[in-house]
Amino acid sequence: MIHGFKNSPLACEGIIGDGCGGGRWFFVEDEILKAYDPISKENITLVQNIKKAKKISKKRCVITIECEDETIEFDLSHMQKK
Repeated sequence: MIHGFKNSPLACEGIIGDGCGGGRWFFVEDEILKAYDPISKENITLVQNIKKAKKISKKRCVITIECEDETIEFDLSHMQKK
C-alpha cells in the first residue's frame, strides 16, 4: 500500500494481471483522475473536471468514478471516457 491511499474511497489499486494499469494507483484529487506509478514516482493526469466524486473502483481496464450527479467510466485500454 502507498501511504495516503489506503482506505480512501477516492483511490484504488491496479492489480497486476487484472488488465490495464497493474501496479499503479488511481485516485481523484482536486477534481482530476490521476494514475500514480510507484516505480517512476510520477502522477499522470487521465481525466479532468470530475465534480463531487464519492468513490472510484477498477475492474480490468475500466475505472469507474461514482460522483454525486453522474457515473464516469474511463477505459485505460483506449485512454478515454466510455
